Amino acid sequence: MTTTDKRMSQDMAPSHYPKRIDFKLAPFMASDDRIASWQILNTVVPIIAVGFAMSAVTTSFNITAIVLTPLLLVLMVLLLSRSFSLMHDCGHQSLFRSKRSNRIAAFGLSLIHGMPQHPWSRGHAFHHKHNGNWDRYRGPSALITREQYDSRSPRSQWLYRLLRHPLLLFPGGFFYLIIKPRVALLLSFFEFVGHSIKSTIKMVTTGDWISPKKVCTNYKSSFFYTSGECVDMIANTAVVGMLWWWIGSSIGYAHFWILYALIMSCSAAVMIAVFFIQHNFPESYTSDEDNWSYFRGALSGSSFLQMPAILNWFTADIAYHHIHHLSERIPNYRLKECHEANIHLVQNVHRLYLSQVSDCFSLILWDRERLELVSPFA
Repeated sequence: MTTTDKRMSQDMAPSHYPKRIDFKLAPFMASDDRIASWQILNTVVPIIAVGFAMSAVTTSFNITAIVLTPLLLVLMVLLLSRSFSLMHDCGHQSLFRSKRSNRIAAFGLSLIHGMPQHPWSRGHAFHHKHNGNWDRYRGPSALITREQYDSRSPRSQWLYRLLRHPLLLFPGGFFYLIIKPRVALLLSFFEFVGHSIKSTIKMVTTGDWISPKKVCTNYKSSFFYTSGECVDMIANTAVVGMLWWWIGSSIGYAHFWILYALIMSCSAAVMIAVFFIQHNFPESYTSDEDNWSYFRGALSGSSFLQMPAILNWFTADIAYHHIHHLSERIPNYRLKECHEANIHLVQNVHRLYLSQVSDCFSLILWDRERLELVSPFA
């Protein structure tokens, strides 16, 4: 198929392809505070319980510890996946009815994950706004085009593939959750100090008085879009830092950081992997700027991940990702119901099976001419 044919096939949808107006979505956008509160409770309480169990079990090296530690680790990672999905819903203002309740819940859950939620949710909103438009958004792995890849040296190509290897999700996930936000905060602090010094020098040389308030309001950070993001980052870092100190002093800092690094690395790797494969899959909708459709990006650029019911519970039904992208205001506890109510319209949504995950991780290039994701070795 030529480039023109491929673009025409994406631009001219077949007659049986549904329209957004065909979907019944509005009835499922209603949030229920009782359900949301119960979800928070049945997630956070087990996380705390498993955390206490892990700290107790791992203090000794006996047969009980050898058997229970891996089981508790897996359970914790699964619970954190659910917790992250709930925090994700809060960012979309869908878990609870009110914006305030969502913000409070989101901040509380962000302490569990050690990452500021508000800056992350704004970046995630960009993903929703441009999903399927690969001229604007290249996914969490910042993929490049086939042409850009071919123009690189063999060493640069090898490094590109290495950095996107699934095993790199583990150290990369810990960096993404724990380290990157603090680096951004530190660099922003130094940037603000430099801005303040420049403002002071300007005030001395010109004789024009600049109030401290104006110095702050004139500061435009390279790391935050809004002052709210900065406040959320500072508050999260301060409270998380106190929690690290308190837990570390209770069970021993070496003991704490070994467990914490292991758990956070694994949970972040799982969450990023789930996000990646739900958009980077064979035949995923990958349009350029000129021919992009928001609706097709939602329906054909998001997969329907086929998982056992227990895994759907631990991921808060994020497997129904096509429905989530059709309307981000639908809370997780109504995604399945919405899917079933519109079952006649989603027959052609790509069903992604766990056995196909390895295929997804090989798709790390965007072929702009063919408008599809490809492997470097294809």
